[in-house]
Amino acid sequence: MYKEDDNIMAINVQNLTKEFNGKKVLNNISFSVNPQEVLSIVGFSGSGKSTILKILCGLLEADSGSINILDGDIAMVFQYSALFDSLNVFDNISFALQERKEFKNKYTKQELKEIVRKSLQTVGLSGIESKYPHELSGGMQKRVSLARAIVTRPRFILYDEPTAGLDPVASTVIEDYILRLREETKATSIVVTHQMSTITRCSDRVIMLYDGNIVFRGTPDELLRQDTPYTKQFVSASIEGPMKISSLGFE
Repeated sequence: MYKEDDNIMAINVQNLTKEFNGKKVLNNISFSVNPQEVLSIVGFSGSGKSTILKILCGLLEADSGSINILDGDIAMVFQYSALFDSLNVFDNISFALQERKEFKNKYTKQELKEIVRKSLQTVGLSGIESKYPHELSGGMQKRVSLARAIVTRPRFILYDEPTAGLDPVASTVIEDYILRLREETKATSIVVTHQMSTITRCSDRVIMLYDGNIVFRGTPDELLRQDTPYTKQFVSASIEGPMKISSLGFE
């Protein structure tokens, strides 16, 4: 569990703005994440959630604003696993260790095998190193992507819709591993999600985006109280409320 400390923030985002084709996807937003905290970013589709993750991990550049992140590796768990179809599980998980400059040639083949074995063991999978992604279920692919994310011992893990496309049981398994990885790696985590079970089970705090702005900040319990028109509409999944579906459609 994270400890609140106003003087130490793992991630501090100030006045972040991003436009696409004249539309402000992120409109001067600011938030922070405490060390070892799990922050969930929620909102209807097109509210800018995934754009934040892409900026944090360097896939996109912000138009303006500042991002301060404590030193440490950042790992990304993509929405649909994003495994390399042509590589087996071993090569998928060890890819960063074999190809990134700071890790390349650092480990022997035997050491890589042991690192991959332990990473798979952490996510409840063993003995599948020679299998290819198409031989795995959706839930197993998600867990392999988790194993790949932790192989560099990251200080930060970013999850983009980690339970997307999974049935409720498989979703619960992934949520369990998000919590387990937080405890085992001591990583600071940001989870982009629509799923209420993920929000309530995994989050220390929640921010809600709408139309590029933060319209709610609080705990999962505060979100569930539905004390604002925004939280009421989101939790009840209602089309009635301040968040207009017609204004959405861009992530």
